[in-house]
Amino acid sequence: MENKVPIVPVVSSFSGLTMPVIGMGTASYPPVDAGTLKSAIVEAIRAGYRHFDTAFIYGSEQPLGAAIAEALNIGLIKSRNELFITSKLWCTYAEPDLVIPAIKMSLENLQLEYLDLYLIHWPLKFSKEVSRLPVPKEEVSVIDIKSVWSAMEECQLLGLTKAIGVSNFSSRKLEEILSFAKIPPAVNQVEMNPLWQQKELNEYCKAKGIHVSAHSPLGSKGTLWGDNRIFDCHALKEIAEAKGKTIAQICLRWVYEQGASVIAKSFNKKRMEENLEIFDWSLSVEELEKIRGLPQCKFNSIGTFIEPSAELEAQL
Repeated sequence: MENKVPIVPVVSSFSGLTMPVIGMGTASYPPVDAGTLKSAIVEAIRAGYRHFDTAFIYGSEQPLGAAIAEALNIGLIKSRNELFITSKLWCTYAEPDLVIPAIKMSLENLQLEYLDLYLIHWPLKFSKEVSRLPVPKEEVSVIDIKSVWSAMEECQLLGLTKAIGVSNFSSRKLEEILSFAKIPPAVNQVEMNPLWQQKELNEYCKAKGIHVSAHSPLGSKGTLWGDNRIFDCHALKEIAEAKGKTIAQICLRWVYEQGASVIAKSFNKKRMEENLEIFDWSLSVEELEKIRGLPQCKFNSIGTFIEPSAELEAQL
């Protein structure tokens, strides 16, 4: 099937990097079995998705790799080069000597020779393997970003990934990286949706040439940290009904109109297709104003993973 997802240029030191503006997320809670995930990804490729977002901690790298192999085998795509694959460095491996082994482990899981984008998942380091959630605060520290970023740069220089970036980083942490980086972050993947609009961070990233990619565009419904606020929002319901669209489509279109790419997760074939149908219409000035005025509230996924620590949060 012809790919119908627009491609967005990503400003970075790696000349010519582009990425599809909608990616399929592969994190799920509760986790689905590998066979179900693989089948969903194959269906997504059939529907026109070409950007897939995974991470070591999701446990989805191997099913994604198997789905890519099947898509090639049955002719849905002709080459791996047609896909844009993002994975992430987990906090347990956020040490300079562990970064290259970690990306190689992800590549082995994916059965790939390179990633298109490799992100630092959180600006945090865990002292040992996570055995329970939330992670005890004494096992969590702020990442030594200078040494870890140098190892990320080495990943790109070695050709293990085409580009490098970060996830869940504040403008303050980005400013720190930019003060010493030889290769600046190409992307910052953060929570972004009509109820957590990230206006200041988005403007900062645009000014610095860092592309924003939005995770949790629908509020992470069904996860430990998400809820139904997006789908219960009266203003979003009104806009969706007036336009004959779903609330999900309104949210995804809103993110797109902010200049960000978006990671949307659905394993339902109909919703997968609906999530791609956001490019032949737009939100009106009045609708954008209504969304701009919505009360803001972060869904706070980090609080699900680590015990509360005011000292730690002050450094992020």
